[in-house]
Amino acid sequence: MVKRWSTLLAAALAATTFGLSAKAEPEIPADPSKSSDPPREAGTAPEPVPAPVTPPSTPKVHHAPLATARAHESFSVRADIEHPELVKRALLVFRTAGREGLREVELLRASSGPYVAEVPAEDVVWPSLAYAIELELLSGKRSAAFASRSELHEVQVPEDLMDIRERALSQRLGGRRSVFAATGEVVSFGTSQAQKLNAPGTESVNDYYYRAEGSYTYRPLRVVTEFAIRIGLVRGKSPVPSRELLPDQSESERYDVGLNYAAPMVRFRLHDQVHLQTELLGSMTEVGFAGGGGGALLLGDPYGTKLTLGFESIGTFGNRFYSRMDVVATERVTVAPMIEITNMPSADTYGVRLLGEVALDAGGGFSLALRGGYQARLATSGGPSGGAAVSYAF
Repeated sequence: MVKRWSTLLAAALAATTFGLSAKAEPEIPADPSKSSDPPREAGTAPEPVPAPVTPPSTPKVHHAPLATARAHESFSVRADIEHPELVKRALLVFRTAGREGLREVELLRASSGPYVAEVPAEDVVWPSLAYAIELELLSGKRSAAFASRSELHEVQVPEDLMDIRERALSQRLGGRRSVFAATGEVVSFGTSQAQKLNAPGTESVNDYYYRAEGSYTYRPLRVVTEFAIRIGLVRGKSPVPSRELLPDQSESERYDVGLNYAAPMVRFRLHDQVHLQTELLGSMTEVGFAGGGGGALLLGDPYGTKLTLGFESIGTFGNRFYSRMDVVATERVTVAPMIEITNMPSADTYGVRLLGEVALDAGGGFSLALRGGYQARLATSGGPSGGAAVSYAF
C-alpha cells in the first residue's frame, strides 16, 4: 500500500516539472532575411507607404437608346456626358432613308439637363433612320461613345396613313406627278339677238368664241392633292348688252369679245372620296383688267370615276356653272358627259351647253381627249362645239 502511494507521488512531481519547463522556453526570433519589411535601424520611423496611382479620367456618354420615331417630326437625341471638360464637342452621326451617306449634327447643352441634337423633320421618313454618338476629345481624336459608324443604332419610323395614301396614289399614276396640257375649243351658240345701239329693236349676232389654253399641274398627293396654273385666251363675238363703241372701234367690232387670263388652282383632300378645288381668275379683257374665282367639289375617286360640281365667275366676262361625270369605261378610256349653264362670253342671256368628252390613255404618260356638243342661248337657235386636248405626265 505504501509502495503504491509512493509511485503516484513520483508521477505527479514529474508532470509538474515538465510544464514549468515548457512555459519557460524562450521565443525564437524570426529570420530577418525572410521578413517582408526592409531592415531599418533602431529608433527610425517607418517609411510612408505610397498612395495607389489613379488612372486619368475618361469621358463617357450615358444615353438611353431610342427604338421608334414619328414620321415627319423632328427626332431628338439626348445624352449625358461624364467629364465634359475633356471633350471638345459631341456629335450625332446619322443616316436617313432616301439620302446617301452619313451626316453629322452637334449635341448642344440644353439650358438645364442633358445634351441634345435633332434630326430635321424632313429627314425622318419611313422606314427607318440610324445613328451613333461620337466624342471629339481635346486632342482632336474622335471616339465612338454609343454605337459606331460601321454599326449604327437602328430606329424604326412607322409609315403614317397619309404616307400610305400618297404612295398608293403615286403607284396608280406611275410616279408621274407633273402634267403639261394644251387645250383648244371652238364654240358656237348659233345666232343670238342683241339690242341695237342707237335704234329700237334687236339685231342678229353670230354668237361664237374659240379658246386656247395651256396648263401645268403638280400632284403632291397629300392634303394638297394638286396645284396648277392655267393660262389662256378667248376670242369671239357675243350679244354684248348696251355697249358703247370704244375709241377707234368700228360698228362691226362692237360685238367683239376677248379675254387673256391666268388661273392658279389648288385641290384639297377632305376625304378619300371628297376633294375641294379652289381657283383665282385674273384677266385682261378688251375693256380692262378683271378678276374672279371659282371652285369645284369632287365626289368619288379623284383619278377615276367621279362627279364634279363647279362654277367660275369673272368680272365683265360672265359666269358658268357646270357638272361633269367621269366614268372609267376601260383601263385606258374615260367617258365624261357634261352640262354647263353660262353667259360667257359677256352676254346678257344664259345659254345651256350639253357636252361629251372621251379621253384615251395613250401610254408613256400621254393622254388625248376629244370633246363635242351642242349649245344655245335661244330655243330657236344653237350651234355645235368641238375641241381637243393633249397632255403629258412625267
